Amino acid sequence: MIRTSAAVLLLAVAATSVAGAEDVHAIAQAVDEHYNHLRSLRAEFTEEYRGAGMERTESGTVWLEKGGMKKPGKMRWEYRSPREKLFVSDGTSAWFYVPGDRQVRKTDARKLDDVRSPLAFLLGKSKLEKELQGLSLAPDVEPVAAGDVVLRGVPQALADRVSEILLEVTPEHRIARIVIDEVDGSATEYRFSEQKENVAIPEGEFQFSPPPGTETIEGELGP
Repeated sequence: MIRTSAAVLLLAVAATSVAGAEDVHAIAQAVDEHYNHLRSLRAEFTEEYRGAGMERTESGTVWLEKGGMKKPGKMRWEYRSPREKLFVSDGTSAWFYVPGDRQVRKTDARKLDDVRSPLAFLLGKSKLEKELQGLSLAPDVEPVAAGDVVLRGVPQALADRVSEILLEVTPEHRIARIVIDEVDGSATEYRFSEQKENVAIPEGEFQFSPPPGTETIEGELGP
């Protein structure tokens, strides 16, 4: 009787694992299908950083536009609160600028090693299951909104810096929240609202010209 009960329990656990894997695969495919057909996306965002004994909350507007077959997508992050900042990439170069500063940082967009870069795969870059190793459900993480599900995985491109990424997915297969846990124990969380898809974005939004008298520094971008 005990052996039979144990066997039934093992079968139930195995069935649950298979069902969970199938759910993750189906969710990932649905998210891929949703974003891979978008040309552009505009959303309001809140960014929370926790690490090194400090916490920081910022907010603003983000624009994303699909890139070419071998070219990164375009991004524009306008931070409004508590301090104005600008992060912009035209798919070739990426810039980080704080109005009033006399310096601007610039790097090659294809070599961008930045916590914002995982968001580039949202618009037609590739498949979630390919981008995030070990993609699985995260039942231990409570979603912000009822009905959402949370997935976790490790980004291959940033595996030496990021320990895992959490994605909160809505019933409409939109990504409403991204949590990036880094190997040093810090975490950056993005929450998105008022998402508007396939909006017309002027090309100039993804271009940046340093103001006169501003020094351009090539290398890694600042936070």
